[in-house]
Amino acid sequence: MRARGVTGVLFEDLEAEPHAQKLADGAWVQRGFALNVQQPLVAAIREVVAAAPWRHLTTPGGHRMTVAMTNCGALGWVSDRRGYRYDAVDPDSGQSWPDMPAVFLELASRAASEAGYQHFVPDACLINRYDPGARLTLHQDRNERDFTAPIVSVSLGLPATFLFGGDKRADRPDRVRLFHGDVVVWGGPSRLAFHGIAPLKDGEHALLGRHRINLTLRKAR
Repeated sequence: MRARGVTGVLFEDLEAEPHAQKLADGAWVQRGFALNVQQPLVAAIREVVAAAPWRHLTTPGGHRMTVAMTNCGALGWVSDRRGYRYDAVDPDSGQSWPDMPAVFLELASRAASEAGYQHFVPDACLINRYDPGARLTLHQDRNERDFTAPIVSVSLGLPATFLFGGDKRADRPDRVRLFHGDVVVWGGPSRLAFHGIAPLKDGEHALLGRHRINLTLRKAR
């Protein structure tokens, strides 16, 4: 059970039995799947951010992204005037990205397995922070070399509206509410589905305040 509201209302997530909701062929929302490891996840995120602080990337077109982000793992996703790509080095520090925390790897492997994708071992994790008003436009995850591996996306903090469409940008996306602890897994026939996040509504979450944090785990190489 979850309390929902408008600006100033405290959002709390209470333990509930996880269950899966099918989005499309090969795509699932696993409700509450990450709730039992929420505290270790948040602690690990803070350690990553201490080593590789939040930043707002620039798109190839010169636009500043509203979502703040960082990375961990062998590779990090970056964007600038030269394009979108993966890089083993944090361009802000010149150092390797922080190691991927074990709790990320274990959760992603379990979630993928539950969705029918066995032996998923991500080598890249994008960590996105959404403040009220931040959004992510419809896009495909296609900078990876191997499209047979799924995408695993973990939602923490404020609720968000996930937009999940088809293999064409013009396809009208479904609007799916995601809550703290929900995990989305998509692959197979849905691997290149267009997806995004509608502008985040304001609120206050008991653990993360006025933020939504999303972990997107991928096998980039």
